[in-house]
Amino acid sequence: MLVDVITLFPRMLAGFLEESMLKRAAERGIVTFRTVNPRSFARDAHQSTDDRPYGGGPGMVMKPEPLCEAIESVLDRDARLVLMTPQGARLDQAMAQTLSREKHLVVVCGHYEGIDERVCQCFRMDEVSIGDYVLTNGALPAAVLVDAVVRLVPGVVGGEGATEDESFVSGLLEYPQYTRPAVFRGMAVPEVLRSGDHAAIDEWRRARSEERTRLRRPDLIARAGRPLREEGATGHGA
Repeated sequence: MLVDVITLFPRMLAGFLEESMLKRAAERGIVTFRTVNPRSFARDAHQSTDDRPYGGGPGMVMKPEPLCEAIESVLDRDARLVLMTPQGARLDQAMAQTLSREKHLVVVCGHYEGIDERVCQCFRMDEVSIGDYVLTNGALPAAVLVDAVVRLVPGVVGGEGATEDESFVSGLLEYPQYTRPAVFRGMAVPEVLRSGDHAAIDEWRRARSEERTRLRRPDLIARAGRPLREEGATGHGA
């Protein structure tokens, strides 16, 4: 996968893209990351990328010329464009899975009061939001999107199936996780997880996922329309 991020603040992404799984994915040639600064395409001495909005009002708006040219500099036949905007569709796991199958992802970051609407008319872009709030610019939302997508690219996270049991993949929150020691400050790891009985472990995990989802995110259950077992019938062990 090739990931291009169009942003006025490439240094905000530099450290993020050079750490942890994303760094290893790039080193192994699974993903290539590039950042493009629209300021490089500005035509005046001050490299201006914004101007006052027509019709008046507070703030500034990103100018169409440098932003369009920045996008066009990376376009190819495989490119899928995503604009980070509070007005977009909410990012979820299903969307991340869909985008992870793309060969070339171009993520466009807004700033100020947004971008000139004519940029959206020049390109077919998916508008995506990470939540119902406003941030200073689109670099941080782009980082969230890139992380959610790239970790699903085959080979980035562990072995085959490494991301299949995570929260939201099945429509449920993930079950509780434990590691060594077996007892910590008087709290023991549930016995079933130490039993070696994989069928019982699968049942326990499923039950705990359902229980946790019912308590913390009942909206997920309603959205999926799935019947869950009666509360209290939560499988093996505590």
